[in-house]
Amino acid sequence: MNSMSLESLQNTAGPVSRETFDRLVAFEQMFQKWNRSINLVAQSTSGDVWQRHILDSAQLARIEPQATRWVDLGSGGGFPGLVMAFLLAERDGASIDLVESNRKKASFLQTVVGQFSLPARVVARRIDDSHALVSTPQTVTARALAPLSTLLDLSAPWLISGARGLFHKGRDYRTEVQESVHRWSFDLVEHPSVTDVGGVILELSNLRPV
Repeated sequence: MNSMSLESLQNTAGPVSRETFDRLVAFEQMFQKWNRSINLVAQSTSGDVWQRHILDSAQLARIEPQATRWVDLGSGGGFPGLVMAFLLAERDGASIDLVESNRKKASFLQTVVGQFSLPARVVARRIDDSHALVSTPQTVTARALAPLSTLLDLSAPWLISGARGLFHKGRDYRTEVQESVHRWSFDLVEHPSVTDVGGVILELSNLRPV
């Protein structure tokens, strides 16, 4: 298991400054405090937030090292959206929109964004109602939100316009891909997760209805 170290973060995300690491450590402590009262993630996974949530989210930075306009769907406790906001602070002009309809979770996201002056904006709406509010992202992310076929429906307005999807999936991802190809065609790259044996990051592009 990776310890909470700058090395573990750099091995997962690529080049990251000591300052960003320190900010993520402070965020982890803040997350633990909030999670005890509003249940941002399942208590069964809250024991090792660094490995299971922060590093798991941070690996997206290595997969997509150039993109500057991001949107995270169903941001919840901030994974991967808030973690990416910390990392994107090191990219000139980069920003991420965090779409979260749950009022308490959106409040948490807004508090973190404000406290750390992150390049992020909280969109406290349902995903269906957020398309007009989120302008032409290059990368769309989602983690533990919905089956792939549903994710494609939700993110289609952006993916059809040229955005790339980066979706965390577990070991049953092949079944979800098979269920999606009846309605959508897309280019797919499977990136093995560096934190979850059997997990993958699905990179989708060139989405078109069948």
